[in-house]
Amino acid sequence: MASKEISQAVISRLPRYFRYLGELKDQGVERVSSQELSDIMKVTASQIRQDFNNFGGFGQQGYGYNVTYLYDEISKILGIDKQHSLVIIGTGHLGQALAGYTNFTKRGFVFKGAFDRNPALYGTKIGNVEVRPIDEMEEFVRENNIEIAVLTIPKDQAVPMAEKLVGCGIKAIWNFAHVDLDVPNNIQVENVHLSDSLMKLSYNISRYEN
Repeated sequence: MASKEISQAVISRLPRYFRYLGELKDQGVERVSSQELSDIMKVTASQIRQDFNNFGGFGQQGYGYNVTYLYDEISKILGIDKQHSLVIIGTGHLGQALAGYTNFTKRGFVFKGAFDRNPALYGTKIGNVEVRPIDEMEEFVRENNIEIAVLTIPKDQAVPMAEKLVGCGIKAIWNFAHVDLDVPNNIQVENVHLSDSLMKLSYNISRYEN
């Protein structure tokens, strides 16, 4: 893979490429052209070729792309050719839904622990993990080499929790709390604001109605 900086716009399209290629692979499709991918994904063929050229290009002119090879290469680029260990902090409705979503495991994201402040939840299970007291989180993260923490807690708790997670050696935070986290540059943060997506939908509805 090229060592140059890749734009976030390109990176945001990689999971879509991976998903659609997986569907083609399951259908037994062996080759696909950039135009065929364009028709499926509603991204221009030129954009697809430019995106892939960021990583050295994967096709041959007049031949197209080998679906399985491209699927595997994008898997490596995304880092999902290996397993990642996660913990979830906050096991309310959203936390339970995320921890119980089996498709994450299929993609190599494995929940190893779940933590909450509510004693009534201690010992209950979400998927294959048992809910533990929040006080046990730091030791658990260190001892189990956890890479990713998922925050589904109120925003007033998220900032101090992020500080604790950084101190435990966490590598990344998937943040569902409605607050920006101030963490060192080597800690990767992906913020998910569900209401923002709804507001974008609302804007698009209004735009087309007008």
